[in-house]
Amino acid sequence: MKKLLTLLFSLSLTFFLCQKVELKKVTDSSQIFKGEIAGVPVTMQLYFAGIADCSLYQYFVDGWYYYDKYQKKIPLTGIYDYGKLSLYNFGAKQKQNSKSFRDSITSPQKVEKTAEIAEALHPKESIIFEQNDKENPILGNFYLNEKTQPAKLFTGNDMIYRYNNYLILPNNKKINTFDFINKHGGNQLISYASGENGNRVLLYFEESSNFNACGRCGASEGEKGYRVLYFTKDWNYKSYEEFLTESCLENIYDTKETKSKDRKMLTFKVNKTESTSAYTFTVDVKNASGRKSK
Repeated sequence: MKKLLTLLFSLSLTFFLCQKVELKKVTDSSQIFKGEIAGVPVTMQLYFAGIADCSLYQYFVDGWYYYDKYQKKIPLTGIYDYGKLSLYNFGAKQKQNSKSFRDSITSPQKVEKTAEIAEALHPKESIIFEQNDKENPILGNFYLNEKTQPAKLFTGNDMIYRYNNYLILPNNKKINTFDFINKHGGNQLISYASGENGNRVLLYFEESSNFNACGRCGASEGEKGYRVLYFTKDWNYKSYEEFLTESCLENIYDTKETKSKDRKMLTFKVNKTESTSAYTFTVDVKNASGRKSK
């Protein structure tokens, strides 16, 4: 009997440990892509090399690519511009012309003239990828000796600098908020719980309102609040619900917070804005849930 109880306790403990949820933050400053040039397999690695002006949607990149068959690295420099990748190889003058290229681009207006600035430096090779709404593969063109060949990147997102927030879930599952919420990161794991309809994860977040510091709300204190993520009983992601406590984009400020004695129930009174009426929402930390009311 004692052995049986020990076994049952061990199995229960194992199950409990398997149900653990974790959040890991990883900021990428480089990406490796697989692709093709004129139908020939290539590999490309690109590194974040600094913001062109004040926007994390526009930045310099350095790196290389090679044809998989030969694996001889060909250096590249260029610009990431809201999903568009413009990459150049300047041959024997790669180092010198890369610096001149970068020194010439100092504002969003100059970013718009990337092709003109690069052409004045006579690139030996150019690779241009135009991204369209998570298109996979991303299509582009390869230019060499006044000839144009098709190019592809086998990805739906060519962003180099990324704020990854990985949720490590039971059943050996892992998801990234970068892929299904937004690209801003800033999430913190608060709690998780199970119910009849599946599993829930409660996150608190503080994130920038705009990656463009020169744009609307770019210099604000950002967006803050809670998110409840909903999963099936097998931990397949279904959807999420968001509760803002502060927002420059939604003009939400001076939200009043009250807490229960055990600090497990948080109630927020959100003031009226130009587009919404005043409302209240409650965050249940213990049960990883949120509920909005008038």
